[in-house]
Amino acid sequence: MKKKFRRKILLIFLIISLIGLLIPQNLIIPVEGVDKNDWNPKTFWYYPWGKSVTHKGVDVFAKEGTNVISSVNGIVLYSGEINLGGNVILILGPKWRVHYYAHLNNIKTSGSKLVKRGTSIGSVGTSGNAAGKAPHLHYSIITLIPYPWRIDNDKQGW
Repeated sequence: MKKKFRRKILLIFLIISLIGLLIPQNLIIPVEGVDKNDWNPKTFWYYPWGKSVTHKGVDVFAKEGTNVISSVNGIVLYSGEINLGGNVILILGPKWRVHYYAHLNNIKTSGSKLVKRGTSIGSVGTSGNAAGKAPHLHYSIITLIPYPWRIDNDKQGW
């Protein structure tokens, strides 16, 4: 009986995992009214960067208070304040990827809430370790499912 139950649980887990991987992402730029010229492409894998050594993400520059929008459909896992990121939001989106929005001026959503792509979730700011710097959104995508075929010896990680 226990073996049958374990197999069912494993099968359910595999099905849920596959469904999450099959959902299309359809990403959009997470700051209203900006285009690719409003961020520095060198900020994505910048080495070294302050205390974090590696700057895993991109800084999208805009006026303070500009709307930050969800780049995907997803579930808000966390919205609140942390030391380095300041006001932050974590959204679980398709492909089991977590979308991280940091340095927000304010937060317009809360945890465990479903958000649609394009929904306003906060505004550009200088919170956390961005205090005193140009207003921007630090945006990064973190995968929950590792890609072992991408392992290399790069300083930046894989």
